[in-house]
Amino acid sequence: MTTRTVIPLPERVREITGENINDLQRGYLADQPRAVAALARLRRGAGKEIQQLPDLWGLIDTGPLHDPTHEGGRPPREADLTRAEDAVHVALTLWALHQQSRGTGMHRPDRKDAPAGLGAAVRRLMPQGDIDETILKRLVRAGHAPDLPALAQRLREIVLLLRREDIPLDYALLARQLCHWQQPGGRDDVRRAWGRSFHSYRPPKDPDPDAGDRAGSASDTDLASDPYTTKDAS
Repeated sequence: MTTRTVIPLPERVREITGENINDLQRGYLADQPRAVAALARLRRGAGKEIQQLPDLWGLIDTGPLHDPTHEGGRPPREADLTRAEDAVHVALTLWALHQQSRGTGMHRPDRKDAPAGLGAAVRRLMPQGDIDETILKRLVRAGHAPDLPALAQRLREIVLLLRREDIPLDYALLARQLCHWQQPGGRDDVRRAWGRSFHSYRPPKDPDPDAGDRAGSASDTDLASDPYTTKDAS
């Protein structure tokens, strides 16, 4: 008899998020109307709760979240399922905001030789060899968000800065972290992961000589302008 491997719910969240974003990102970069329209719909959900956006129902396949999470066929508990759905929603809508009008993929898997976790991405916003306290404070505020809606809003502020500098982020990893963040004891684990990602980041050996100047110019006024182009504005 074949034994089916049961994937833990946070890992399932990571897989679903990555599969959906990879498909949409390929389509968006190829200027496929379906993907461009889907991204515009998702982007409107950035910073909003999933129940506020019935327009997004059916856009993303979250069916696998309902599969059994334990041997013996037990489905996820309602509370766990809600956390998982919310994590996928936040990650996908933030990616859509990040990807808008960018000519390269803003979702990129995190690798040891090319870190793309949240902490590393925030570190890349700063001048090489220096710490920008204003930007660091945004990451700290995200880590101390009181609930998921507040966290989504604070991450949205960071994503706007990342978009301006064309700095990618691993949104599948972020989705898994958002799912775990909502579980008992998860916040400390996720904060530790973000801090480790921030402190372990090392710039490439041959960095772009203009990268520091670009990163050092990020400021609060950039968030207020939130510039869009006409490609998929809605």
